[in-house]
Amino acid sequence: MLKPLIPVLNVQIRRHFATKIKKCVILQDKDKIPVDRYPLASKSERRVYVWGHAATGALGYQKSLKKQKLKHTQFVQHPSRLQFAEVQDVIDVACGYGFSAFAVKRSDDISLFGCGINTDSQVGFHKFGGVTNRPMELMIYPAPIALPKRTDDCKIQIKSVAAGRAHLLALSEDGVVFAMGNNAYGQCGRPVVENEKYAASQTVHRIEELNGTKIAGITCGQDHSLFLLNNGTVFSCGWGADGQTGLGHYKSVDVPTLIGGDISTENIVKVAGTVDCVLMLNDKGEVFGFGNAEYGQLETVGDSQQVNEPKFVSFTKGLGKIVDIAAGGSFCMVLNENGDVFTWGYGILGLGPKVDYIKEPTQIPATLFGRNELSPESRVTSISCGISHMAAINSDNDVYMWGRNKLGCLGLGNTDDQFFPLKIAVTAKVLKVSCGVDHTLALCKPFI
Repeated sequence: MLKPLIPVLNVQIRRHFATKIKKCVILQDKDKIPVDRYPLASKSERRVYVWGHAATGALGYQKSLKKQKLKHTQFVQHPSRLQFAEVQDVIDVACGYGFSAFAVKRSDDISLFGCGINTDSQVGFHKFGGVTNRPMELMIYPAPIALPKRTDDCKIQIKSVAAGRAHLLALSEDGVVFAMGNNAYGQCGRPVVENEKYAASQTVHRIEELNGTKIAGITCGQDHSLFLLNNGTVFSCGWGADGQTGLGHYKSVDVPTLIGGDISTENIVKVAGTVDCVLMLNDKGEVFGFGNAEYGQLETVGDSQQVNEPKFVSFTKGLGKIVDIAAGGSFCMVLNENGDVFTWGYGILGLGPKVDYIKEPTQIPATLFGRNELSPESRVTSISCGISHMAAINSDNDVYMWGRNKLGCLGLGNTDDQFFPLKIAVTAKVLKVSCGVDHTLALCKPFI
């Protein structure tokens, strides 16, 4: 009974496979096959990764206030790609105390953005809509910061940013600095106004040049500011109780003033400092310092714990030519031309759990930054730090971090302190790391 059905089935099977084969032949025709490709990143493209304390809004990755209040968004333990940087061409980043700033390359005048704590208008004046017109004291997503227009109506392009405890500096391509936020000690470079209300302040102070010279670089301490000029001189203003203005006294100043001391005849190329201790680097690779020295960061005379004007840091003399510097809350760090990192002072210095204080610069083993038999040429190329954590980028554009892991600011997937450098899982090439009190930003470029 089944025999008559077999030829019929065979015919149907042959027709089925013939149709399939015909379709395969058609698909093999190159002219008819659609080609789909993943979009490729360009060499100039930049990405930003964020991690650490999120409840302040400093990470800038939340758009919803409701989601911001959820417990799981209090901090981010792993590097997270910032959506804002996917639609904006970010060229510089800076971490303040609970807030962040971004310099963005655009075709219009809106080239400065900020987010996070805004109690002192440190990320610009923003207000709620409606009748109340109240100032916004917390920004959970980067918002544009309005800057004073130029007299010639030309475009303003911010190229670098620096952030302190509650003030912000932004440097434009033509050497103009815009200062905003708390000015209680003159850190914005303008006269102190008694009982000034910073929460609703729309004041942005403009500094075009100092002593007839354009400004090339900006640095923020906790409540003071430093300006590096094109001619290698440095000016400062703000809180000076620990000598951190370097002006030879311990008073606060509200006008940017030329720093003298041992750098009077030097060509300074970099200034570093996140709290009250400042390091300076000249074009010969020599290090100078001033400010707070109670943890042995600087050489002092007698029982003094402060240095109020720049002094040559003699114990860095035998380390070779220094190419980068960093100064935290109670420690200092330098990098020489061989790619070796040295730390000293007090805190988690990267030398293991048993070393929390050391008087002289001590090298962190190069193997901890990726130098080994398989990668003998790997070396550290830049260093940075916050108040209590540190970072180093090597020649492979990998970032290593160590120190106090407050609210996950090390990006290691936990909140445990890290006593020696450990590589962070950032899925991009890291160009710059900015460390705040409890959060971190990384400016990167894609793997191409």
